[in-house]
Amino acid sequence: MEKQHMESLHEETLQTAAQIFKALSEPTRIKILHLLYQKECSVNEISKTLDMLQSTVSHQLRFLKQLRLIKSRRDGTTIYYSPDDDHVLNLLEQTLKHAQHN
Repeated sequence: MEKQHMESLHEETLQTAAQIFKALSEPTRIKILHLLYQKECSVNEISKTLDMLQSTVSHQLRFLKQLRLIKSRRDGTTIYYSPDDDHVLNLLEQTLKHAQHN
């Protein structure tokens, strides 16, 4: 990043960026995001696919949604989750590639 651009960052932007990195520091959240980038899922589907308790999944989804990393839509009584945009996917992909790099 250019020095001039870095100086123009607002405190709120810095705090949000730090929160996003915090979200990506939890393996459970990475698994959930990875799954949601493959397909839209309900809490039930996420729980079954990742072999996690529904309460754990729900808690993590709330955290991710607060940061606008994911969004939800209701279909009857079921809520489906999907990525909010591709920005975090790009960050996640680059991070995973770097982690796998020998």
